[in-house]
Amino acid sequence: MLEGVNVALGVSGSIAAVKVVELAHELRRRGAAVRGVMTDGARGIVHPWAVEFATGTPVVTELTGRVEHVELCGRDGWADVLLVAPATANTVGKIAAAVDDTPVTTCATTALGADVPVVVAPAMHEPMYDHPGVLDAIERVESWGVAFVPPRIEEGKAKIATEEAIVTAVARATAERTLAGKRVVVTAGATSERIDPVRVLTNRASGMTGRAVARACHVRGADVTLVHDGPDVHYAETMRVESAAGMLAACEEACEGADALVSAAAVSDFTVDPAAEKIRSGEPLTLDLEPTPKLIDEMRGAYPDLVVVGFKAETSGDDDAMVSEARRIMDRAGLAFVVANDASVMGKAETRALVVRADAVDEFGGDKDALGDRVAAELSRELG
Repeated sequence: MLEGVNVALGVSGSIAAVKVVELAHELRRRGAAVRGVMTDGARGIVHPWAVEFATGTPVVTELTGRVEHVELCGRDGWADVLLVAPATANTVGKIAAAVDDTPVTTCATTALGADVPVVVAPAMHEPMYDHPGVLDAIERVESWGVAFVPPRIEEGKAKIATEEAIVTAVARATAERTLAGKRVVVTAGATSERIDPVRVLTNRASGMTGRAVARACHVRGADVTLVHDGPDVHYAETMRVESAAGMLAACEEACEGADALVSAAAVSDFTVDPAAEKIRSGEPLTLDLEPTPKLIDEMRGAYPDLVVVGFKAETSGDDDAMVSEARRIMDRAGLAFVVANDASVMGKAETRALVVRADAVDEFGGDKDALGDRVAAELSRELG
């Protein structure tokens, strides 16, 4: 996600600075090179040696005749992005006012003047975050193109965002914006059909691939709606559904005005008429299964011009059979392309898939985050 990206990591004096070691490790795990910059307040909370260990590079704690702020964040500087995490109310206010009395705020002024992307992850007590001056400063800095990663409001504190949310924001700030201005709807995971108030029919789909696609589309600049039976996510508007009928209804609503639908969910093929009360156990039971409408067929009928991407899981383990089945549904529903894989990858971090088009088949192997980026790249081609 961040392969080849140089991140200048500015650390200010919030207690959340104790998380900077984990954040730096995560940035590097995602492929970034990281160099730390610290305020005096941050040095009182976490030792520069810890940041040096986490980044693998010396830390800037003062500005000298080497003009470290220009070397890092100038027009020909090392950094592709300046990430200020955590950012205190004091630091945000200084950035908004171009007050350069710490290495971090001086790097921010330099980056903004040099058109280097800036990402800010604030952390402070909630009353400070709600102060009109702080909110004005955030609004002002956002108007300059600075990306803010909203904090988590918990226990009276505006806690720093999760590492995943911060890494995603850094990726979005530095990625090629091939889907900017596009609206993409992504379905993910399993649906379930109620048998009674307690039991359901479902499948083993984890939703990892669909969420990876949604995140990758967001990173490339798209406005994303994620339809799934899961929690809200920071990179997309979330529509929570349970059944196949619920997913179809949500997609019909979400695709109004959308540019593309990526149907990565494992939608239930059958439903039942649920019992009003819990069915007693210990006796044989026969269920009358009724087929559910095919989501991609219904969406094609509702939105003839929508770009639709399909996913197809098979159990044969035979590539030719997977390609044949992928092209069958591609022709039936007018799909842009289909991602075909063996059902054995459900729930696993690593996957193998075939990207099937009418005139080509490309093999993919890797983790599901990388597959998400591959699908987003293919979708960028479709949407021009």
